[in-house]
Amino acid sequence: MKNIRNFCIIAHIDHGKSTLADRMLQITKTIEDRKMVAQALDDMDLEREKGITIKAHAIQMVHKYNNQDYVLNLIDTPGHVDFSYEVSRSIASCEGAILIVDATQGIQAQTISNLYLALENDLTIIPILNKIDLPNADPEVVKDQIVDLIGCERDEILAASGKTGEGVPAILDAICDRIPAPIGDSEAPLQAMVFDSVFNSFRGIIAYYRIINGTIRKGDKVKFISTGKEYYADEVGVLGMDLKPRDFVAAGDVGYIISGIKTATEVKVGDTITTVANPCTEALQGFEDVKPMVFAGIYPVDTDEYEELRASMEKLQLNDASLVFEPESSAALGFGFRCGFLGMLHMEIIQERLEREFNMTVITTVPNVSYFCYTTKGEKLEINNPSELPEQNHIDYVEEPFIKAQIITKTEFIGAIMTLCIEKRGMLTNQHYLTTDRIELTFEMPLAEIVFDFYDRLKTISKGYASFDYFRIGYQQSELVKLDILLNGDQVDALSALIHKDHAYELGKKICLKLRELIPRQQFLIALQAAIGAKIIARETINALRKDVTAKCYGGDISRKRKLLEKQKEGKKRMRQVGSVEVPQAAFLAVLKLNS
Repeated sequence: MKNIRNFCIIAHIDHGKSTLADRMLQITKTIEDRKMVAQALDDMDLEREKGITIKAHAIQMVHKYNNQDYVLNLIDTPGHVDFSYEVSRSIASCEGAILIVDATQGIQAQTISNLYLALENDLTIIPILNKIDLPNADPEVVKDQIVDLIGCERDEILAASGKTGEGVPAILDAICDRIPAPIGDSEAPLQAMVFDSVFNSFRGIIAYYRIINGTIRKGDKVKFISTGKEYYADEVGVLGMDLKPRDFVAAGDVGYIISGIKTATEVKVGDTITTVANPCTEALQGFEDVKPMVFAGIYPVDTDEYEELRASMEKLQLNDASLVFEPESSAALGFGFRCGFLGMLHMEIIQERLEREFNMTVITTVPNVSYFCYTTKGEKLEINNPSELPEQNHIDYVEEPFIKAQIITKTEFIGAIMTLCIEKRGMLTNQHYLTTDRIELTFEMPLAEIVFDFYDRLKTISKGYASFDYFRIGYQQSELVKLDILLNGDQVDALSALIHKDHAYELGKKICLKLRELIPRQQFLIALQAAIGAKIIARETINALRKDVTAKCYGGDISRKRKLLEKQKEGKKRMRQVGSVEVPQAAFLAVLKLNS
């Protein structure tokens, strides 16, 4: 066990984690040169297309140091703020972390937040300066930033280039030298923490775990503590580029188990595996529960596919424990699921994966956040959907979630960024100069305001130089109102939105104009209205299609024409009372894109 090292790689987006991991795999001969591809650990098409890591990947390498073979278990982590839950799980399974900082960009927002996660778990940090081969690298300035952030010595910082491989052998030596060996007892009762799982259509569910104490052998009868289910370990082993079966996996190591589990709900991330013959007395501290930031409804386009969608979501949840969902129904869209996501990118990825991996065509409703509503009777209600909000006269006040946003940017973009944040109801609480031309701005702002287009606009106005990170700071009272959309006086629940009073008129007008373009004309007049309670704040009209009933009158008295027109008017009136308006699918999707 003294020759095992468990470590993860943490960094901001695009600072070169996956490229550096590729070089480590090549140098340790874990992957043959002929099979080498860029982003070797990212096995999803989506990850390669977008050039980002979405899933944490575990792999075992062997490195020779001081004439001894060291087993290195690497867990590669995502950099984007929406996947910080994946990072927290990887960190909980390791003793050390490699902190990568881009020599051309310096320390960014996500570098800091991932570093704090690692320090909370008492991990040994090895700072790495990456991309030193680039002509615009500024290693001395960035080294100063790292020293200020971590408080390490300058000679502890290793310089490397993930692209050329320069300095990577020294990093592997430092991992063997600086990161402590795992502590555990191979003879004690088995305690293994599940940190990830995947669904394989031939072999069932494959669970990945890190063994804290004890040994797991092939053929053992094991028990998952939180579900209480028992299985036989048909196959155990360690993780190379492919699964590598072993007779046993011992304390301190990272491995996998296949036990023919077919039901997705029977494996939970953070669960403890033990043996039935010699069980452990207490479960390990699992990972903290996921707190979704953004909520949206996901509905099948064809209502018959509801059960298929449920099965697909359960399989996705195995591989992405931060996805939370529960059934709900809508008058306009039928049966579907209310889903919780960690952010807008997370939501987009889930939608893409449902379509690619499970061939499910889905509709997503307007994303929103959860609110607390206090009624005049003194009740406190949690509101995840605008349709759950009580009538205006029963509401005392509404509280919405606020976040602390940290933005690191160049000084030339301060004005534009402040304007954007103030427009989004943000309050500047702190500004701190990291260097003469880099500044950290801290804002407090409502989570609902950053849900839609905030990140895209921030990147646009800062020419891609602003990095953004946020965390929740609780709920605050706000003047929120429920905006309803009415079609001929009937409410369309899928288009309702909770919005700040100051923005309600503008959004109501926009939605009405958009719907007027998209709803086809009928034989009768259609009134589109945006309302707050009983008060109509915006209206558009879709005119009726009319037949020219006076065409057969040639000359003659006007009263003849008038009689025909009056008769038509009566018919239209009657038609309007019985006619119903179908809202086309395109209209729902277009309203979602209004804000973006």
